Amino acid sequence: MAYLRNDFHAKWPEHQTQRRWGPRSGRSRFSVVAPGRVNLIGEHTDYNDGLVLPMAIEPHLKLEVTARSDRWMVLASTWGGQPAVRVDLDQPLAPDDYAGSWAAYPCGVVAGLKELGWDIPGFDARISATLPAGAGLSSSAALEVGMATAVEALTGSTLSLEEKALLCQRAEHEFAGVPCGIMDQFAVTFGMADNALLLDCRSHSMRHVPLAAEEVEVLVIHSGVRHSLADGEYARRRAECQSAARLLGVASLRDVGPSQWQARAPSLPDVERRRAMHVVTEHERTLAFVSALEARDWQAAGECMYGSHTSLRDDYEVSCPELDEIVEISRQIDGVFGCRLTGGGFGGCAVALVDAGQTGRIQAEVRTRYHDRTGIAPTIFVTRAAPGVALLP
Repeated sequence: MAYLRNDFHAKWPEHQTQRRWGPRSGRSRFSVVAPGRVNLIGEHTDYNDGLVLPMAIEPHLKLEVTARSDRWMVLASTWGGQPAVRVDLDQPLAPDDYAGSWAAYPCGVVAGLKELGWDIPGFDARISATLPAGAGLSSSAALEVGMATAVEALTGSTLSLEEKALLCQRAEHEFAGVPCGIMDQFAVTFGMADNALLLDCRSHSMRHVPLAAEEVEVLVIHSGVRHSLADGEYARRRAECQSAARLLGVASLRDVGPSQWQARAPSLPDVERRRAMHVVTEHERTLAFVSALEARDWQAAGECMYGSHTSLRDDYEVSCPELDEIVEISRQIDGVFGCRLTGGGFGGCAVALVDAGQTGRIQAEVRTRYHDRTGIAPTIFVTRAAPGVALLP
């Protein structure tokens, strides 16, 4: 526990929260770029008050914003063929009005800011993206944080970065019906180039962990299977974890240490035992992974990733055959240190840590083998850790 006391002693330094951007009062034409994120390790631990290690990525969402002279918000997306949405800002925004719509995410953010008493002028927002939706790369969080940043610029009002991330999380809970943790919104907001973000989801304390980009690269492999967190499985896993915590007599599974787990695990029902097993062991894997990164022990880091995937597949049951195939293929290719599903699961992407000098060959081998086995041509890209949300001229 000394590791936590030493590394999670303070909130994000104030001077760093202010240096990336500062909304300028009453801007009428501007753009906002919000990155996606990939989680290197610490999966399904954020809503259990655990540790996570995401990084912002280069694929991003862009909002091109123009102020209007009336009180309408008009959202048009070139991203996924979504229909345009018009919203009267003089009227209350209710979750039921946007159920099942992509507009639930930005409208939830605007509703939250209106509740704070912000006077939001009308505006047009044209949304485009190099970030695929439904891939487990936090396109929803990028849209939420991007919208909050745009409204800050329009109004000249500001939230702290932590307040903004939490408001966006609440929007996803209330308007999209997804009981997500804080990881995605914090990763999009606090991302830093060439660094992952070690985040304590209980205290909101964090620090950056450098990635040795000259030695290793991060490969993101889309399985070709689209996932949806609103179909109930995500909420079911969260409820199962809450049930396990109640049975163990703790506030959250974060509070279960290894010795307590060994003593109490046999008393749990099978489902709760397996869900809790993942959370307890994932916490330890995340700490071990960070230590391996800092020691540049890529083999040890990779073993943590493979262990995470096995736990997500067998104990948490959020994988799918296609993601399992990607991980199995990765094990057979020289230069891949580790691979695991990333994001909520049930489809979407896997993330791999690979030798930077062999990235091209590794991509080609994964693409060929995966297509041969599944008939799916995967989308694969290499990414470096990217900066968080940014306001552009």
